[in-house]
Amino acid sequence: MTELFSERCDVDDAPFLDETGKTVKLGQYFDGKHPAILALVYYKCPILCPEELRGLTGALEMVSYQPGKDFQIVVVSIDPTDTPKVAASSKNEYVTYYGHPESAPGWHFLTGQPASIAAVAKATGFDYVPSSGPDGKKNQFAHASAIQIVTPEGRIAQYYLGVEYSPQDLRLGLIEASHHQIGTRLDNILTYCYHYDPTVNRHSLIIARIVQAGCLLTVLILGSYMFVMFRRDIRSSRILHNQQHSAKA
Repeated sequence: MTELFSERCDVDDAPFLDETGKTVKLGQYFDGKHPAILALVYYKCPILCPEELRGLTGALEMVSYQPGKDFQIVVVSIDPTDTPKVAASSKNEYVTYYGHPESAPGWHFLTGQPASIAAVAKATGFDYVPSSGPDGKKNQFAHASAIQIVTPEGRIAQYYLGVEYSPQDLRLGLIEASHHQIGTRLDNILTYCYHYDPTVNRHSLIIARIVQAGCLLTVLILGSYMFVMFRRDIRSSRILHNQQHSAKA
């Protein structure tokens, strides 16, 4: 895991506006209790950003955990001309696409001034540059496509690049980032056998741990078998002893 903010207090306190126009601070979404998914996009993006957010939303449809209850989704616009009205429209689009309107409080679409945006982009290692649109005006941005899973304390736990995301990777990533505060016992077993590999931006199966788990299971089975057989031998010996004693009597 890496620090989300190189100058943590400055970025934590960087002011933004949420989709209602309310002034907020980025740090308030890392409450020490819930992990978060962070995405840097811009709401007037014609192609890449909508694909990224739809890819995220589509993957979350197959994840059993819900925004607002188990984790937060924080979307930050890199375009300082984006407004809360545009952010609200974007939020409504993706919450509707997600299909769970009750999760709306867990989705946060932020806009901000250049200084705040630049600070967050620098802290997350997100590069972007203004670019010209079809009209020749520099009203677009060239940027990478990625989301980050952040721990409740505000540390980047994992990066996922591209516009399509594996539901399993998101689920395991959220479990790990939450310090296993969410998830079932089966999920905890899966996080033991799968480990996030930053070189491929996904969870990979750890063969050594599978072998360890198999050995442990074998020992438990053999131990249980020996325990059962040992108790049966004792019971048989007692029955035989009682029969012999009765015969002598």
